[in-house]
Amino acid sequence: MSYEIIGISVLWIFLYGYLIVASVDFGAGFFAYYAKTTKKDHIINQLISRYLSPVWEVTNVFFVFFFVGIIGFFPETAYYYGTALLVPASIAIILLAIRGSFYAFENYGSKQSNVYMFLYGATGLLIPASLSIALTLSEGGFIVEENGIVSLQYLALFTSPYAWSVVFLAIVSVLYISAAFLTFYAARANDKPALQLVRKYALFWSVPTIIASLTTFIALSQHNERHFEAMLDLWWMFGLSVAFFMIAMWLIYIGKYYGLAFISVMLQFFFAFFGYGRGHLPYILDPYITINEGATNETMAIALIAAFIGGLLLLVPSLILLMKLFLFNADYVKGKK
Repeated sequence: MSYEIIGISVLWIFLYGYLIVASVDFGAGFFAYYAKTTKKDHIINQLISRYLSPVWEVTNVFFVFFFVGIIGFFPETAYYYGTALLVPASIAIILLAIRGSFYAFENYGSKQSNVYMFLYGATGLLIPASLSIALTLSEGGFIVEENGIVSLQYLALFTSPYAWSVVFLAIVSVLYISAAFLTFYAARANDKPALQLVRKYALFWSVPTIIASLTTFIALSQHNERHFEAMLDLWWMFGLSVAFFMIAMWLIYIGKYYGLAFISVMLQFFFAFFGYGRGHLPYILDPYITINEGATNETMAIALIAAFIGGLLLLVPSLILLMKLFLFNADYVKGKK
């Protein structure tokens, strides 16, 4: 296995970690606001707050690792994406800053505010929508280089069915993943009213998620036939993804083994996400950057791989410790601490 494959695999693991952890965070913020507007905040908002308090500050660690790593491993990404994503990335950064600020104001301020909750909930949907643009651009057809100048074709982007299908998939996936985790978390807390509510959320958002996945798959076949055919060759990965989706929904529907249900959700997205990534290779940005031609020199790559594997080995135990101390601590989950 070449160092390019190892490097992109490590980075994809970090991005997958961010997908799961950030989805729970973003979706929980939206559900907190939705519960408040529907006068059900007394049922689930304490549960959501107990989850978010110890976790929200470490959510972006995965994203920072991926962002630094992709530029380190593949320097040309800074040239192409740095110009093309100037506006979308700036919007995402502003939304992240707003989210963090208003979360602090809402939870540590002297009084609660509907404006704070609205901004916190809205950014939970807008951030994944804005970040998903990077994956859309990687398929090609939106970034053009002419006379050494890189530009983003905004008209092509905003009129692309594939681009909008990815945005829709990003939003509903966030809500589905978050609802599935909160269902498990409410069961751990033995909070039956909250469990019944978030369980309904999980079942409801599962339908748009599977529809959005199929829609994106079809739209990709029209936009990038090479990637689509490569994904068809990996049909078994997407078959496993669908199988784990059905397992998760069945367990949540019958009201048993919520922990196993959320693990199934994670595996559902694991196989779909890695199937998508494997089918995308060798391109990072079609047709400009490939993992072979765009990679840094071997010495630098080996050093980065060692550093990032070390970071992964440090980050994962830290998260496990965080979960043991807070998320899976019986007294803390039940609100006794």
